[in-house]
Amino acid sequence: MAPPLLQLGSLSLLLLSAVTPSLAASVNTASLPANWAYKGCYVDSVAARSLSGGAYNSDALTESACASYCGTKGFKYAGVEYGVECFCGNSLTSAVADEATCTMTCGGSANELCGGPDRLNVFENTATATSAPATTPVPTSTAVAVPGWTAGGCYTDTVAARSLPQGMAVAGNAAMTIELCLTACQGAGYKIAGLEYASQCYCGNAFANGGAPAADGAAQCNMPCDGNAAETCGGPDRLNVYFYADSGNTGTTATTGTTGTTATTGTGTTTTPPTNTQVAGSGTATKLPTGWSYKGCWTDNKQGRIMNGPQADLTTMTIESCIATCVAAGYAIAGLQYASQCFCDNQLKNSAALAASDALCATPCSGSQVEICGGGNLDSVYASRAIEVIGPAAPQKEALPGLWQYKGCLMDQDPKSLPEKIVYTGTNTGNKCLKACSDYGYNAAGMEYGEECYCGDKSDPSKAGAKLVAETDCSTPCPGDARYLCGAGNRLSYYEWVGEPIQKYGFPQGAAAGEYVLLGNAPVIALITTQGTNGKVTFVEKSGTSTTPGSTGAYEWDPSTNTFRTMHVKTDVFCSAGLVLPDKVGRQINIGGWSGDSTYGIRLYWPDGSPGKTSVNDWQENYQELALQNGRWYPSAMVMANGSILVVGGENGSNGPPVPTLELLPRAGGALYMEWLERTDPYNLYPFLAVLPSGGIFVAYYNEAIILNENTFATQKKLPNIPASVNNPLGGRTYPLEGTMVLLPQHAPYTEPLGVLICGGSTPYGGYAIDNCVSTVPEAANPTWVIEKMPSKRVMSCICALPDGTYLILNGAKVGVAGFGLASDANHNAILYDPTKPINSRMSIMANTTIDRFYHSEAILLQDGRVLVTGSDPETDGLQQELRIEAFIPPYLKTGRPVPSYTITDKDWKYGDTVTVTVTLPSGGTPKFSLLGADSSTHGNSMGQRTIFPAFKCTGTTCTITAPPNAHVAPPGWHQLFLLEGGVPSKSQYVRIGGDPANLGAWPKLADFTVPGSG
Repeated sequence: MAPPLLQLGSLSLLLLSAVTPSLAASVNTASLPANWAYKGCYVDSVAARSLSGGAYNSDALTESACASYCGTKGFKYAGVEYGVECFCGNSLTSAVADEATCTMTCGGSANELCGGPDRLNVFENTATATSAPATTPVPTSTAVAVPGWTAGGCYTDTVAARSLPQGMAVAGNAAMTIELCLTACQGAGYKIAGLEYASQCYCGNAFANGGAPAADGAAQCNMPCDGNAAETCGGPDRLNVYFYADSGNTGTTATTGTTGTTATTGTGTTTTPPTNTQVAGSGTATKLPTGWSYKGCWTDNKQGRIMNGPQADLTTMTIESCIATCVAAGYAIAGLQYASQCFCDNQLKNSAALAASDALCATPCSGSQVEICGGGNLDSVYASRAIEVIGPAAPQKEALPGLWQYKGCLMDQDPKSLPEKIVYTGTNTGNKCLKACSDYGYNAAGMEYGEECYCGDKSDPSKAGAKLVAETDCSTPCPGDARYLCGAGNRLSYYEWVGEPIQKYGFPQGAAAGEYVLLGNAPVIALITTQGTNGKVTFVEKSGTSTTPGSTGAYEWDPSTNTFRTMHVKTDVFCSAGLVLPDKVGRQINIGGWSGDSTYGIRLYWPDGSPGKTSVNDWQENYQELALQNGRWYPSAMVMANGSILVVGGENGSNGPPVPTLELLPRAGGALYMEWLERTDPYNLYPFLAVLPSGGIFVAYYNEAIILNENTFATQKKLPNIPASVNNPLGGRTYPLEGTMVLLPQHAPYTEPLGVLICGGSTPYGGYAIDNCVSTVPEAANPTWVIEKMPSKRVMSCICALPDGTYLILNGAKVGVAGFGLASDANHNAILYDPTKPINSRMSIMANTTIDRFYHSEAILLQDGRVLVTGSDPETDGLQQELRIEAFIPPYLKTGRPVPSYTITDKDWKYGDTVTVTVTLPSGGTPKFSLLGADSSTHGNSMGQRTIFPAFKCTGTTCTITAPPNAHVAPPGWHQLFLLEGGVPSKSQYVRIGGDPANLGAWPKLADFTVPGSG
């Protein structure tokens, strides 16, 4: 059995490629198995595989190994991809690509090419391709010599989803004949048999997975049976199908009886049930599916089609094949018309009526001259239930969800009247479309061309120049409820939300909107910014791949002097993780890196000095002494409740395979495999992590969220999938579909469960940025996600927690995904999110910047309450590599009120301690305290972020603060303590809560590292 295929995504589109073409490598046709030839470089994708048959991956992959594997499995094509992946199939569904994009060498041979990211080198078994006869053999008389069996035609099949579920071993597949297969299926109690690919036999009692008569008839049922070349045994992804009729069964042959038709009204039409209807001769028709019966000859097209769901016209049409097609598509009614036409539906529409005489349906079926398939505008109707007849469709104006109201028939064109498109094939209704739009915060919606649903804002149609047109222009029934209209071609059945708005934004003006202030230039574009316990901010960047001449990879910014100090790292920290440790000096740790040795890197910095006073310490690193167990690029890290460091996920260097493990620092046991990290790669990088107050570890990654047991790391709870865009549930929130998560405030006495907020993100392949925030309470018995629409789309967002309990959402782009050259249309607007306000009223549109902040932009809170905004590293023609740094001045610093202050001596708190502070309240207002966890900002992830409002009491100018009660409410670590008066924060001071329970201060005990010691 081949090993499981790694779920690798479209990394070439998302990440800076680390692959360079090898001049020595080439396609090695000489080593291929006999009859195999090179076909070319082809496009592939995770979402829609070009070769959908067998697959495996191997670090020792070669071209010949893949071709041999696929050949032994009976496949026509073999394709190698991404150096280590092999795919097989009998049909090739994608486009030819430029040979220059298939450049990755094979894992098992550096001299051979094995595709590339989303690229396949494809090989073809030419013997298989030419083995079928030029014309399809007609089965001999032995094909129907097995009593009770009749031929049903050529049907579709796929390896991934079989049309007949039971593969049947017969007496020597190499000697396969029709008789052997039919006998085997009958002996096993099956009523349907199918032969495929010369030697394969399948059985079943019903078709599955959409199996139906092939649209091209018998063209691809062209392979001689291995055991009798005069017989045909299907073809690649094609079945020659046979039906077994029980003795005495006449199927649809001359059956009489009373067939009741339920008369219901759509717009007042009723129909009398037919009686004693008779099916004209059907001679060889086999037994209809259980519950199906003839319902009469019906007139079509008097007021429009009476059935939706037209299927492809077939020259092989039979009653049985049409019904099988409708059953496979989930319909309860089948109608046959004009010899070769098949329609499927669950209702008869447009006031359908029986024909004056059943004898008017008199056209023989194209696939069986003894069966009747309707006539001109006449349907021979079969159904598995009583027929429901509805009148002509009309606009839906009643029983609408929420506060939706019909506005008329709206023209649609380019640009679209409403921008967000959803396709509900076969199921669209007004209510379904309208609810989807309002659930995601849109206040305008419309249905077009039956199955299309569009969402937007009320202002969108006027921006597009769209106008209401005649009601008769909207004429297409909704496929999911044909009583109502769902627009037409370039016409929308248009609705608006009236009354109380779904989403209400604040529009503060002047000082209340905050302000961006330019501070100057940084020496580098920081990948990670971290404010240290010394009040200074470290910048670390991609040293080995820096675009800044002479960069050392590390610097420290003093906000009091607006100057930078040069620091040093030894390996490339590009896309690593960062934390502030709970040891007694608040060392910073940096974990992982770009490639090779740097991915194992563990770097430590002991902050010294203070604002305005010189710092001298530097980063310490020696990967030969201190290293991760698994090399990691794009990992996350978190301080656990027990004080140790949890490191999660990543990839094995730039664009490498996933590292689906987690490990602990200081090292404790081996790295643990996590299935969810492997399955969702590459969309789970920099996963969001949080310690929960009730115990356990919350993890959000890609579009999933779970709670891990904090002792075993087993998944103990799975949350519903995280909503994404209204039209794409596969959108994600972690890198490279990068959004941002923060923890919502915790308030003493901490009886309320912890909330999480995730904003922004994007969608795979298309790179359509997400325009909403979602929030949930993971510890709830049945957590759900609440969706709040943002004013605009945003990917590569940053969120900075502010001391008053609000959150500043900023930076990023409106189009694309995270990575180099992968985004455009910078989002210059800042949003203030206030969780004390009602849902859908929490966002205010704040000031704008003039500086683009794309990939590698960061935002962190300074001690004076400002937000430091840095970086932009798009590496895109026409977009600037951004060294300018700004401060966002929140509105609480622009009120004109004086800033409060406090003094404190005890800055090392035990859980539950009461700590005394002396306060100065210049406005004579009521004090309040907040604690904000020390964090590192990178790629939308604020590692260590937490907002706590502790209990306190004040008498005069003396206040006592009660520390959080335990390590699950506040994991051990450093926090900025702010005093607030009337919402205006003081300058913070750093306090430590919970000590150093894992004794990180004494780690590592190695020659090249200086440690502060225990305590």
